[in-house]
Amino acid sequence: MAEKEKKEAKPEAEKELEEQIAGKVLLVPADKYLKSGAHIGTKFKSGEMKKYIYKKRPDGLSVLDVQTLDERIRIAAQTIAQVPAEKIAVVSRRLYGQTPAEKFAETTGAKPMTSRFVPGTFTNSRSKEFFEPKLVIATEPESDSQAIEEASKIKAMVIALCSTNNSTKNIDLVIPANNKGRKSLALVYWLLAREVLKAKGLLASDEQFSRSIEEFEYKLSEAEKRAEEEGGEERGKRTFQRGGFKNQKQDRRPSRDFRRKSERR
Repeated sequence: MAEKEKKEAKPEAEKELEEQIAGKVLLVPADKYLKSGAHIGTKFKSGEMKKYIYKKRPDGLSVLDVQTLDERIRIAAQTIAQVPAEKIAVVSRRLYGQTPAEKFAETTGAKPMTSRFVPGTFTNSRSKEFFEPKLVIATEPESDSQAIEEASKIKAMVIALCSTNNSTKNIDLVIPANNKGRKSLALVYWLLAREVLKAKGLLASDEQFSRSIEEFEYKLSEAEKRAEEEGGEERGKRTFQRGGFKNQKQDRRPSRDFRRKSERR
């Protein structure tokens, strides 16, 4: 009986969240966010990320506030559109984020950095990898910590996808989202790319965006599929990657440092 209740807990939590966002004007239909798992966090939560959490599910996973996620994608896109594309770096050490980051860069003209981030890339002008960005988009604060730290040193703006367990240190704009799932990362980067083009006046409507979400999704090899099926997405990923609404008064505004940097630009 307990096992049955546990299985039913997830659909009930998803249903409750769907009811909370019913009628909201979002960038995509609410079910796209829910089906991609973009709102699913981890069992751990950092102090900085508590304000982005809608509720905790019976299985222990935190559920992120979808409306805030949607709002932050809009803000991020407007900000990205104001910076010359050649001065933007999009970083992803995380395997599942590499295809989304590369497709975003290809679509918008940003510079993708999806292999190992060489220390000094942003700070050492003598390095052959040297690149001095004005804005850095990070896929996951922990795995992209070196890039975030260096961006902070050169006073580049940092936008990062953050799950419930992440620290937001040195991050100017948080996009609260599942930054571990393939479908979630594909959806978030796809939306960012589309909204950036719209903000630049290169698209008049959503329908003019010819790229599909599937194009932004990391494709699993047969071996990766087997590993994922056997142990879940996180286990499969580790195997191949070696080397909210409840409180409407919560502060959803970008950080003060973010607003100051935006004003300077």
